[in-house]
Amino acid sequence: MAVFVLDTHKEPLMPCSEKRARLLLGRGRARVHRLRPFAIRLVDRRKEDSVLQPLRVGIDPGSKVTGLALCRESEAVDRITGEVATTRHTLFLAELQHRGQAIRDALTQRAGYRRRRRNSHLRHRAARFDNRTRPPGWLAPSLQHRVDTTVAWVSTLSRLAPISAIDQELVRFDMQSIQNPDISGVEYQQGTLAGYEVREYLLEKWHRQCAYCGAQNVPLQIEHVQPRSVGGSDRVSNLTLACGACNAAKGARDVRVFLAHKPAVLKRIPVQATAPLKDAAAVNATRWALFNALKGLGLPVEAASGGRTKWNRTRLGVPKAHALDALCVGRMDAVAHWQVPTLAIKATGRGSYQRTRVDRFGFARGFLMRTKSVRGFQTGDHVSARVPDGKKVGLHIGRVAVRASGTFNIQTPHGIVQGISHRHCRMLQRADGYGYQYVAPHHKESENGGHAARAALSLPGQNAGVSRAK
Repeated sequence: MAVFVLDTHKEPLMPCSEKRARLLLGRGRARVHRLRPFAIRLVDRRKEDSVLQPLRVGIDPGSKVTGLALCRESEAVDRITGEVATTRHTLFLAELQHRGQAIRDALTQRAGYRRRRRNSHLRHRAARFDNRTRPPGWLAPSLQHRVDTTVAWVSTLSRLAPISAIDQELVRFDMQSIQNPDISGVEYQQGTLAGYEVREYLLEKWHRQCAYCGAQNVPLQIEHVQPRSVGGSDRVSNLTLACGACNAAKGARDVRVFLAHKPAVLKRIPVQATAPLKDAAAVNATRWALFNALKGLGLPVEAASGGRTKWNRTRLGVPKAHALDALCVGRMDAVAHWQVPTLAIKATGRGSYQRTRVDRFGFARGFLMRTKSVRGFQTGDHVSARVPDGKKVGLHIGRVAVRASGTFNIQTPHGIVQGISHRHCRMLQRADGYGYQYVAPHHKESENGGHAARAALSLPGQNAGVSRAK
């Protein structure tokens, strides 16, 4: 994984390898600027004295997790055919976990409190929701959060690396019509991306498993719930996924006949077939807002379809993951060095304005501190605590939870360490509303598909495909 590099004026330079970063830090030529993601600042280099290469950031928007990928592109010309092949070299992968559901739950709870105050024997408070108007392009707070956090992290990456373009998975139409405007009819339907949009929709809807037997990590086929021979249509609501054995066993039989001995499955399939995808609706509602917000950053934004992303990932043998999907967004011919650790970024928020804890009935049961800072520390700060003696002797690194007494709790990768005095704590990085954890590199998935197992890492892994700061 690459290390971000800044010059003396905090202007972004080309990322370097981990080995090069250690040498620069050891020789006193650099200082640690940021821990997550790790960035160093050179003390003897200016941006005018460096050679920069264009970098691209890919975005795979999601309802719960958004994938981010920073890469460098290189082009190679075939001497015989003259074709130009574009290869993307992976520099940084991240998965941003949103907290839209937590925001929705908090707003629902607040609405319940207000409803109770209006209906109880308390001072009358008139409802205000009828007096408010929504501006054009208004989104619910849980949806607006997805847009804001994604744009904020693209802006953060642009301050750490010389990004020149953005690729976003946005449109649902087939990109081959753009490459060849004259394409039409059967040629268009049977193009290289034919069927990828429907397949991806069905994979998400049926949880990537056979609808009849529940088999996972096996090749799945698109199957009609009601066969066309008995009046079934080709609508998405009549399509499902089945393994080869179940598809062959069902054949052209009616689903009620095929599942007569499985009443529970027969009852579930029609409900799941007609159920809407809430996550897909959230992504569809925010994709244009995200696209317009990214254009406000002043960088060129290119849109690509989800079908092209899956087509790139499938033909290149890249496993399914949010960050790797972001790497495969847009037009490209090959990817290199994609087996690097992924930085898992979890949106935790910056605390709450509510200073009173309540029970399930809404009555006060406890009070919090009036201030969020204790001895110069706030909850969420990344600290290191070296305890010299006692039961908790040793070095503890993680996120801190402050107390008014001055004894803190530290959330480490191995668990929570309680009762650490503020005198032993040293600030590493102040809270920015996110939690960080490195995830082990992905590996190529088997022929049957499936996700690779992940393991938590304390440090980034290999370094490949990065430029060196001399």
